[in-house]
Amino acid sequence: MDQVTRTPALCLPTGAPPGHATLRWVEECLGKGAEVRMVRPLAGGTAHANHALLVESRSGSAHRLVLRRWTSSEPVPARRPHGTEFSPEREIAALALLAACEIPTPALVAADPAGAYCDVPALLITRLAGHPPRPSPDDLPEYLIQLAAALLSVHTLNGASTMPPYVPHNRLDERCPPKHAHRPELWERAYEIAARPAPEAPVRFIHRDYHADNTLWSYGKLTGVVDWSDASSGPIAVDIAHMRRGLALRYGPAIADRFLSAFDQVSGGYPHDPYWDVRSLLDLLPEDHTRVMDEAHVPLYEDYLSKLLADC
Repeated sequence: MDQVTRTPALCLPTGAPPGHATLRWVEECLGKGAEVRMVRPLAGGTAHANHALLVESRSGSAHRLVLRRWTSSEPVPARRPHGTEFSPEREIAALALLAACEIPTPALVAADPAGAYCDVPALLITRLAGHPPRPSPDDLPEYLIQLAAALLSVHTLNGASTMPPYVPHNRLDERCPPKHAHRPELWERAYEIAARPAPEAPVRFIHRDYHADNTLWSYGKLTGVVDWSDASSGPIAVDIAHMRRGLALRYGPAIADRFLSAFDQVSGGYPHDPYWDVRSLLDLLPEDHTRVMDEAHVPLYEDYLSKLLADC
């Protein structure tokens, strides 16, 4: 295959469609005579441009795939303090370990981690069945149990030591509350707690960005967990806290607590330290021009933070 010339440090809008050279690479990965029949943007994601593809092989077989492209040809978006680790190679390593996972996860079909053939670094992976979660209030108890149970097979995977170690996004270099804080004293207290030594915990394979929108569902059943570009080795509490943060924003602190109870139930007993919940909230800060906490979310997060601090 002839190498495609590309401009260094090319930046793409998150939803930018793949160009001709990229689609040609996809077709060649599927074998001579393969044709891309459909390209559809997928919602979500800030560091990737994700597109669902339908590729027909020469024999007529249909392949449902996802093309994940890093939206900058720089190794990592500048907003990530642990920058050099956010790379296609990291996700490739995670997908290799996930081949042994009991829950459905994407499989790697092809990779262009250097962007030699595509417009930017890219991965071609299988597309899982299902849709983002849309639970009704009556469905929430079962929904939380399935979200909790899915983590068990992730955290028991072998090979965690081959993944980059967990590093908080917020290094505590700048200790400032959100721009629209109503109770800045809560955030000041949160920074004090985060500055303590982290509780000791075994190192496991973790998703690192485990939230509901990174799961897929069909007829009330979880059908897969996606977006493994932040996968790490670290305490399982990081995944618990990240999910709790998202649930607290969407449904309130009570549902975040119910998720913790669900994980305690399915795991046979789990002592959770609220330090990790505080740490997860502070990962949203400090704010800059690339990422500012939605003003409407600030009171919701402060209600959650107030409850966390009472438990610390």
